[in-house]
This record gives sequence, C-alpha cells and structure tokens, in this order.
Amino acid sequence: MRYHLSLVLLVIMSPFATHCSTLCADDWPQWMGPSRDGEYRESGLIGKFPENGPKILWRSSIAGGYAGPSVADGRVFVFDYEKKSGDEFNNPGQRATLDGRERIHCFDQATGEKLWEHSYDCPYSISYPAGPRCTPTVDGDSVYSLGSEGDLKCLDTATGEVRWERSFKRDYNAAVPIWGFSAHPLVDGDAVICMVGGENQTVVAFNKKTGEELWKGVSANAVGYCPPSIIEAGGTRQLIIWHAEAIESLNPQDGSVYWRVPFQPSYEMSIARPQKYQNMLYASGIGNKSIMLKLSTDKPGAEELWSGTPKNSLYCANSTPIFHNGVLYGSDCGAGSFIAANGENGDRYWETFEPTRTGETRRISHGTAFVTHIADSDRFLLFSEVGDLIIAELNSAGYQEISRAHVIEPTGECFGRAVVWSHPAYANRTAFIRNDKEIIAVSLAE
Repeated sequence: MRYHLSLVLLVIMSPFATHCSTLCADDWPQWMGPSRDGEYRESGLIGKFPENGPKILWRSSIAGGYAGPSVADGRVFVFDYEKKSGDEFNNPGQRATLDGRERIHCFDQATGEKLWEHSYDCPYSISYPAGPRCTPTVDGDSVYSLGSEGDLKCLDTATGEVRWERSFKRDYNAAVPIWGFSAHPLVDGDAVICMVGGENQTVVAFNKKTGEELWKGVSANAVGYCPPSIIEAGGTRQLIIWHAEAIESLNPQDGSVYWRVPFQPSYEMSIARPQKYQNMLYASGIGNKSIMLKLSTDKPGAEELWSGTPKNSLYCANSTPIFHNGVLYGSDCGAGSFIAANGENGDRYWETFEPTRTGETRRISHGTAFVTHIADSDRFLLFSEVGDLIIAELNSAGYQEISRAHVIEPTGECFGRAVVWSHPAYANRTAFIRNDKEIIAVSLAE
C-alpha cells in the first residue's frame, strides 16, 4: 500500500530569539519558533488548564491548508486555499486537479481583526490538496510565502504589497512534488534559501530584498519536502538540506558542499527537519528509516553513529521531533504512537498513544502530535491531530499528562479518520491554532 503525504509544515529562518530569565513575551515568526528549534521561551505560562478549558481570545474564518500560523510585531499571518472548482479528494497515489486561489492573511494579534489579504490564482495538481504546506516566514518588515505549486512571494508585512515573486515552475522548470512544495524558505542573512529541485538547482538562494538569484547547487532525483536549516558544528555555520537521496551540508554563502551522507526515505518523503543536540544530528522518515550522525568537532564533517531498526528509534514524518537533553521525542509515522528514545543508541525508553489519539491504544498510521518544549523545564506542549492541546511532562522515565483541552475540531481526513495537521504558533502567552475553517487564539497566560 502506498503511503500518503506526511504533509507538513516546515519553515525556516535565521535565529533571533532571546532567552527569558524574567517575565517576558516573544514572537513566533516562523515554523517551530524564533530559532526554529521547537523551544518555547516565554515565562508566565499557565500550569494547568481550567476545568472548562483555556480562554479562547478570538477566532477568525479561513479556508483549507496545512501551513501553521506565524506571529510577529502584533500581526498573525496564515496561508490558505480557497477552492473554486474541482473534485477534492485525498489519495496518496493520485493528484487532485482543482481551481482556486492561494491566500496570505494578516490578522491583528490582539483582536483577530483582518488587516489585509493577498491572493492569487493557483490551480492545484497535487495529492492531499487542502491548501499550502509552508508557514509564512517573517523577517523584519517582510513576510515570505511558498505555495504548494512553487510560488515564492515577498510581501510587505504592513500592507501585503508584493515586493517580488518567483515561480519555481516558470523560472526553473521545476517539477511539483506529488504532495506540493513543502520545504519552507530559510531566511539567512541577505538570502532566502529554498528547495527548488532539478539538476544543479535542488537548492537555490535568492536575494531577500530583490528576489535575484545569488547561487544554486546540488543535484538529486527528487527535491523532497524537508526545509533547509542552519546549524553550528565543527566551528562552522552549515546549511543542512535533506533531499530524497541524502543529507548534505553546504556553505550557506555559496552553496559549496562540505559533506554528504546518503539517506533515502521511502517514497521520496524526506520531511522532518534533521534535529541537532550537541555533536549529534538525527533524521528520520517513512519506511522505518532513521539515522544518527556524529558531527565532527574540528571541521565540517559527519559519520553514522547508528541507524534505526524496527524495534528501536522513532520514525517521524508529519511532525519534526524534539531532541532535548539527549532524548528524542516524537510521533512515529508507522505505529502512530508517541515515543521517547535514547539519542546515543536509539533504544526506546517508552511508548504511548495518549498524545496522538484520544482513547486509542492501537496502531494508527501517521498518528500525529506536534511537540514543543517549554524552555528551562521538563514540560512540553503537544498539539494532537484530534484538536487537543496538551501540557505534559516528558523525560526518559515516562510520559505524564498534566492537562488537556479540546480547542479546535479536526477538519481534515487521513485514512478515514478526522485530523488537524498544522503546527501551532506560540507567542505572547497565546497559542495560535488553525484548521481548514478557522484560526483561533488560545490564552496560555497564568
């Protein structure tokens, strides 16, 4: 049986978070937070939800999509698809043909009032066609969006005016992956770095102010779905990409290759961002494929530390795992359970279905919970595919659920069950969560 898209959300940007030791608030300008590491650094957060659930501050109507929200400078950005015609269906082996418009919305963070909207015609020919995959990435007064059909745009955050745009199909003759372009753009210095696809153009860097090409490189048989990211290792800033054939480290200034490790997921589904802890880099995907790399400490380099077996490690796809204090936490795309594993050797500490599916204790293909670590604690925020927001304590000893609230309805479909597959944004003691009908603001303030 073929596997469907582990559609997701993957975005990127340069780090610019500050650590909070006193009461503070922070923005969430891209997927997985200010530093793209899944760390939530605000203080003054609620310890447990009230009996009747957390306060919903506002809700606003939107349409379909998998792209999570981003939050910056008092604005909330979310990306959706307004279908006009066509037969929408979810088939992992067949593209649906739709006519409609992709839309970037900007809302007032405090009230949910719509400030502006930018939309453009965008016929779809992809599998699982609910809408865009990529969370808008905010950098200063610009917001960058990448649509499912490869439309890259730079908009003014205050007005929604288009500053520049590129089309991967038109400008690079790039093939649209069956599940759409999903590798969210990385803003690094003066560049916007994107996974485009094609001979010597698997990755392309654009001038973030003008959209002009700065450099391109790397060849692969398919671009995959994994966002590029920046790490520091071996005394060097390295651009990490994972396409359908290998994990590669590049010089972010010119695209030259530092190192390459072959690593092929099934169905070209490189999705979850490789996660770093100390001198280890972990990647996993569909088909029981996982690898832990040991990064060189004196220069750019990597070698395999261990690879997964059917009974160890975890195999994340839809959601990127968290690698915290040497422990891997994430949703296993095969069993659908939530697993904790030892980063040193892949041995599993524990496994549970509680975060991924309420009331289920059985295998559920691609059961998904999006995981975020609350800094300076053993606490995590988990957002389950059934629409539950969970506060839990996770460590190698086990999973302890502290509080759970059902905050939004699952409006998508996967293997006959209702799901919501979109990573929340956490900013200003608020969770911003979307499905295919609305975006809501949920208070997390103590």
